[in-house]
Amino acid sequence: MALTTRDQKTEPARSNRRDPIADMERLRSRLSGIFDELGEFPSLQSDGFIPLADIEETDDAFIVEMELPGVDKRDIEISYAGRRLTVTGERKEKERTGVLRRRTRTVGQFRYEVQLPTDVDEDGVTASLDQGVLIVRVPKSSSERPRRIKVN
Repeated sequence: MALTTRDQKTEPARSNRRDPIADMERLRSRLSGIFDELGEFPSLQSDGFIPLADIEETDDAFIVEMELPGVDKRDIEISYAGRRLTVTGERKEKERTGVLRRRTRTVGQFRYEVQLPTDVDEDGVTASLDQGVLIVRVPKSSSERPRRIKVN
C-alpha cells in the first residue's frame, strides 16, 4: 500500500488546525456574555418548562395568552412587581392504571416571565383559565393610555 505525501510547494501547511475544546470554550464564553447582557434570566428546575404564550398590546392593556392544558387553576400563581409579570405553577402527573410506554407531554413546574414596557394599573390585573388557555389582562396606567383629542 502506497502512502501519499504532501507536496510542500503546492499544498499549504496545516498549522492552524481547529481545536474542538477551544471552540467549545469560546462558545461557552460567548453564550455567558449574552446571558449577562440579558440580566436576570428565569431559572427552572430540571423538570420545569416555559409554556407557550402570546402577548398582545391594545390601546389600554397588555393581554397575555398562555397555553396550559391540563393545569388546574388552583395550581397557578400570578404576580406582578416592577413591570415584571410572572406566572408560575405546576402541571401534575396524571394518575395511571397502566404502564406508560411513551411520554411527550411536559409535566412538572413551569415559569413564565415577561417585563412589560410601560407602567400598568396593578390593581386592575385580571386572569381567567378557559379550555387550557390562561388569559391575563394587564391594564395600562391612565398616564400610558393614548388620549384622543377632539378638534374644534
